[in-house]
Amino acid sequence: MRWSEAEVAALALPLALSDAAACDLPDWLWPVWQGSLGADAEPAARVQQGRADVFLRVNQRRITTAGAVAALAQDGVTAQAHDAVDGCLRVLDNPRRIRTAAAYLTGLVELQDAASQRAVQMVPVAAGARVLDYCAGGGGKALAFADRHGTDIFAHDIAPARMADLPDRAARAGVVITRLAPDQVADHAPYDVVFCDAPCSGSGTWRRSPDAKWRLTRDRLDALCAIQNDVIARAATLVAPQGLLAYATCSVLQDENDAVVTQFLHSNPAWSVTLRDQRLPGPDGDGFFLSVLARNNIS
Repeated sequence: MRWSEAEVAALALPLALSDAAACDLPDWLWPVWQGSLGADAEPAARVQQGRADVFLRVNQRRITTAGAVAALAQDGVTAQAHDAVDGCLRVLDNPRRIRTAAAYLTGLVELQDAASQRAVQMVPVAAGARVLDYCAGGGGKALAFADRHGTDIFAHDIAPARMADLPDRAARAGVVITRLAPDQVADHAPYDVVFCDAPCSGSGTWRRSPDAKWRLTRDRLDALCAIQNDVIARAATLVAPQGLLAYATCSVLQDENDAVVTQFLHSNPAWSVTLRDQRLPGPDGDGFFLSVLARNNIS
C-alpha cells in the first residue's frame, strides 16, 4: 500500500496542540490554571516540565552557612548560598550523596525547598512566642521555626504517624519540639502563632511529582478545598487573642489559596490579612502561597 502525496504532506505538518496539551496539563485544569495565574500561566506550566533544584536548610544554631557548604564539600556535595533566602543552600552537584553526607546525618542541614524556608522566615515570631505547626506532616517547618527562633514549638498532624521521625530529626538538629495528637492540641492552646501548611494539590511542586497533575480531578480539587476551609477555621480557634494565623499551601491555584482565605474572612470579619506572598515555581524554588492573618482592633 502506497500513501498518497496528500497523506505524506499531512504527516510532515507540525502537530497542532491545544494550550493545555502544550503546557502538559489536563484539559479540565487549564482554565483553572489560567484563571489563577493569568499572564504567568504558560511560563509557570513550562517551568513545571523541567527538573527542580535541590535545596537544603542550614541549622544555623549549629553551623554557619559557609561552614555547611564546607562540610558538604567533604562528602563531594557542592552547594552555594541562596541569593534571597537566609540559611538556604542550592545543591549544584551530587544531590544523591546528601543522605549519606555527614552534614546531613549529624543534623547540620535538612532537605527543605527554598519556598518553604522563605515562608517560615516571613512569619513574624516574637521572642518567647508559642508556635504550633498545625499540619506538620514530617515536621520540616516545625524544625525550621525551632532553629530560627528557639522558642516553644509544637507539632500536630491529623495522622500522628506522619510525625514519627520528628523526635530523631529534632535531636539531630539540637532543638526541642513537642508532638501533639489531635486530642491534645486544644489542651495546649492558645498559641501565639499557628502555621497551617494545609493539604493541597501540590500544584506548585509538580516538577517533583509530575504524575500528580494527571491524578488530580475536579472532584478531588473540590474535596481539598473543603478540607482547607475546615483546617483554617479549626486552626483559628487555637490562636491567642493577639496571635497570628498563617495559612499556606504548596499550590498556585486560586481555589486553594485566596479563595480559601476570602471565604474564611467572610465568615470571620474580626480577622484581616496582614501579609500575603505568592511564589511561582522557578529557579528559586517551588510554587507556594502564604497568607498571615490577625484579629482586628486587638490592643
